[in-house]
Order: sequence, then structure tokens, then C-alpha cells
Amino acid sequence: MNIILFFCENATTGSDGKLNVNGIFNELYASGFPARQEQVILAGIVEWDRDEGGKRPFTIHLMDPDENPIFTINGYSEVDARPHFRPPARTHLIFPLENLVFTSPGQYQIRMDVAGQRISGPSLYLLRSSLEKENGDL
Repeated sequence: MNIILFFCENATTGSDGKLNVNGIFNELYASGFPARQEQVILAGIVEWDRDEGGKRPFTIHLMDPDENPIFTINGYSEVDARPHFRPPARTHLIFPLENLVFTSPGQYQIRMDVAGQRISGPSLYLLRSSLEKENGDL
């Protein structure tokens, strides 16, 4: 199994079956904390092993700098096992994370539990805005 995930502004699956991702980023700025972000999209692809099939549950957590979850997604994907003459099954993941509250600046990281594995995903860095940085605060 291979997994790639991104934080982005927008993601869709096109009529051609391709994942279209726009505005990939890994940092957000806030003038103060706690800070609220209306929406962030978590998008990516899971390429399953050929022998994996059936209902494949997963859990995705966005972890704060103290490794506490601040947002959790529970879901599953129906995966069809594939013979060697076909490409492996793929699942597009597009999840809007809405009304996120970041209590402090720092690194917020994705953790995904799927198929008995724990996978670390991308990080989102919350930073104080440049105006406060110029005043010596961070």
C-alpha cells in the first residue's frame, strides 16, 4: 500500500478519473491563538496492494503539537482485488476539515491508521502572522 496526502485549497476527481489538486500548502498564519480556520482540504491517493480487497476501514487524525487529536475522520473504502495484468486499485481521498481550532503555534501532523498500519502524513505549521514577528513575538 502506498499513500500520499496533501493539505490544499481545493481537490476534485475529474470525469477522467484523475485527482485534481490545487493550492498545496503546509503553513498557515494567525495573528493570535487560539486561531480558527474555516476550511482546509486534505486530499490524496491510496494505492492498495493487489491482494487487498473488500471494506478497508481507516481513521485519520490531525494531531496538535502535544500529539492530541483536534480533528478525526473515520471512514472506509471498498477495494477490489486486482490481478497482475491490471493496475492496483486506488482510492481518492478528499476531506474538508472544517472549523479547525488551533490552540497554539506549532506543527500539526496527520496520522492515518489503515490496514493495521500507522502512517504519518503531512504537517501543517501554524505560525504567528508577520506583523507580530516584526514586533519580536512568535
